[in-house]
This record gives sequence, structure tokens and C-alpha cells, in this order.
Amino acid sequence: MRYLSIYRGCERNTPPSEEEMARMGTLIEKSIAAGTLIATEGCLPSSKGARVTFRNGARSVIDGPFTEAKELIAGYWLIQANSLDEATEWAKRAPM
Repeated sequence: MRYLSIYRGCERNTPPSEEEMARMGTLIEKSIAAGTLIATEGCLPSSKGARVTFRNGARSVIDGPFTEAKELIAGYWLIQANSLDEATEWAKRAPM
């Protein structure tokens, strides 16, 4: 079974610190060694993005940043696990 773990972030204009990257790298290495990691990536700040909205057959584009910055998706992990419990245990190890 595949599980998608989405992590939220705040709007910031700086990349993660070296310490944050090292902690994430350690978790990624453990997940690779366990054979669970399928994919993982971070996302750019919303100020670099756009939102396409569809209403009544019309499309509109809104440039970022967007409201409710506390709910932005900062990245994701896609893992292969035998159960929801196993996937949850991997998610609990995240350094965020």
C-alpha cells in the first residue's frame, strides 16, 4: 500500500537550514534502507506559484502568495508501507 504524507510549512524566503537538511537527509536514508521511500520533495514558497481556479466554465489565475499561509504545503513523502500504522510510525520520525 502507498501512503502520502503531506507536511505543512510557513511562507519563508530562505531555504531550510543545514541542520534541518541534515536531519531530513538522515530520515530519508533510513527510509531508503528500509525500502519504504518512493518519492519525496519540497515545494517552493507560494510567492513563486499560481493558483488556477475553475468557476462556471471560466478559468482565472491568481499569483501567490496566498491567504492562510499556515496551511501551505511545504512538501510530501510517498512511501510504501504494509499498514497505516507503519506509515504513521515513519511520519512520526519527521524532524519538523
